[in-house]
Amino acid sequence: MPSQPDPSAVTLRGGELAWRPVSPALRTVRLITLFVWLGPFLIGFVLAALFVSPWFGIGAGVVAALLAWGTWLIVRQVSAISWIELDEEIVIRKGRLWRSLVSIPYGRLQYIDVESGPLMRSRGIASCEFHTASPASGGTLPGLPLEEAEALRGRLAARGEAQRAGL
Repeated sequence: MPSQPDPSAVTLRGGELAWRPVSPALRTVRLITLFVWLGPFLIGFVLAALFVSPWFGIGAGVVAALLAWGTWLIVRQVSAISWIELDEEIVIRKGRLWRSLVSIPYGRLQYIDVESGPLMRSRGIASCEFHTASPASGGTLPGLPLEEAEALRGRLAARGEAQRAGL
């Protein structure tokens, strides 16, 4: 990997660094999950409004508004997740309004979980969860292509071993 700029160049805004976005398939997985959870309520309220009382239309409107808001939120959230591998650490950036920047030094990594449920597997993506000695200093990187997640796990585990051996 080519040498990266000084770690102090890493900011919430991103600056000139080559941040890598997560897969757009993460957006699809999260939208499917949203519609699976709220879709039956919308259908139920619509049917109740048609066959029982028009007052159930209010519930249908509320659920439709929740679906619209959830869709907008998911699209915005997923597009705000990015990451970068530096010489000494991996940095994960999330959020638009409430931004977070998690920096995980390779030498602190104990192990890395790669997880992929059935819906994520069907879209070819996985999540990497980084574990350190302190639970508060780990991080999660969702929505990586499966091959990239497995390769990242191997690279970071090797870097972590190398840095721990040099301590």
